[in-house]
Amino acid sequence: MHTISMDRASQALIAAWQLSLQEAGAEAMALMQQMAPEVAPALAENFYAVLLEDPRAARYLSHDQVRQHLQPSMQRWLQQLLVTIPASVPTSVAAQRVIGDVHARVGIPVDLVTRGARVIKRHLFAELQDRAPSADVAFRAINALSAVIDIAMEGMTLAYAHARERSARTDSAYRLFSLVQNVSTERERQRALLLDWENGLLYAMASQRAETEGAWLAESEFGLWFTHKGRPSFGESSETQQIDALIKRIDARLPDALTHSDFRTRMRALLHIRKKLEQIRTLLGMLFERVGELDAGSDALTHLLNRRFLPTVLRREIELASSSHTPFAVLLLDLDHFKVINDTHGHDGGDRALQHVAGLLSQFTRGSDYLFRYGGEEFVIVLVAATVDQAVSIAENLRGHIARSPLTLPSGQELALTASIGVAAHDEHPDFEHLMARADAAMYEAKKRGRNRVVLASDDLPPAPDRRMQHRR
Repeated sequence: MHTISMDRASQALIAAWQLSLQEAGAEAMALMQQMAPEVAPALAENFYAVLLEDPRAARYLSHDQVRQHLQPSMQRWLQQLLVTIPASVPTSVAAQRVIGDVHARVGIPVDLVTRGARVIKRHLFAELQDRAPSADVAFRAINALSAVIDIAMEGMTLAYAHARERSARTDSAYRLFSLVQNVSTERERQRALLLDWENGLLYAMASQRAETEGAWLAESEFGLWFTHKGRPSFGESSETQQIDALIKRIDARLPDALTHSDFRTRMRALLHIRKKLEQIRTLLGMLFERVGELDAGSDALTHLLNRRFLPTVLRREIELASSSHTPFAVLLLDLDHFKVINDTHGHDGGDRALQHVAGLLSQFTRGSDYLFRYGGEEFVIVLVAATVDQAVSIAENLRGHIARSPLTLPSGQELALTASIGVAAHDEHPDFEHLMARADAAMYEAKKRGRNRVVLASDDLPPAPDRRMQHRR
């Protein structure tokens, strides 16, 4: 069994936990171990019943997730606390740090966790009093268990605080980085998209195409870019809030401009919309002026985002999906037989293949989507505002473009490329690593089925093998 590496804070928790168990004595420890399998299921059910009474918990704890994933995990956690002996305390402390990391990724409020601990204590103490052979044993068991739960909460909180600090630093760096690879180009691109939308509105009015379906500014390419990229990149400010409000006001007047029977009403609505569009352009220019040049978040070879900012993007999309019920999906794309390419054409050939595929991905995805070089020959595409069917269709389209677009090497030789793609739609699970694991399993399944194909994640797919142990190329 390998040695668990612990920092100073964890060592202190280990010492305190072991001391609590030693002071409890053998009889009290035996009582806790004996009751563990009997009380854990009911306690876990009660724990989540209490938490789900809090409206904030609905974002993190859907009833299906509680039943399928979280409640069994809580049962295992309770049993571990009750049966831990001094020799296994280091393993238990390490487990609390892992749980704290998960809570930080998901963003569960700390007060919900500590409330749950209070609920657990109350019920466990009552059970210990009923089951103990004497008042002295009950006192020793209650005293030890109280300390153990407090130590477990402390371990979780330490990990939670560290993880949130790391996330805050990365989020701050992302806001500075996201749009700045080429500020002037991005600024002009978004101004052009706004103008295209305005021209489309004028054409619709002139042709008397009386419909609003698909015409909303919020659902246009500019609107999607602003919601999913622009606003989180610039950060919350009076300008971003004003742009968001202006988009809503424009969409509120759109039916009058397109479908009202009175010509004067339609013209007044059009003038109102054009005035608001000009205000958006002015505010957007002000925001872009504040952005400087940075390169720390881009992959040097492909100039896509590197994986450093993937957690930031996925957390943001999960928050948007929760608040606005907007679907999104993740594609995990892996170039097939990449080792053969490197072995046959050298690393220069492999690099050219990666750059070629990165260019295709940029060409055939929307500006509001996110493209990442995930590592090696793997890419991640975050498809915003995309249903399951749309995500599969986009993935199939990308797979086809790669297969039909061979790379021309300096020698003039054409190198055929294919890719295996796993598709995972957000399923309301609040942990982005769960989403990535599903995409990874689907991509691995695409490899198993012969490569050059798209597979949609499903519950019956086995998890992908450990990346450190498996060579999939």
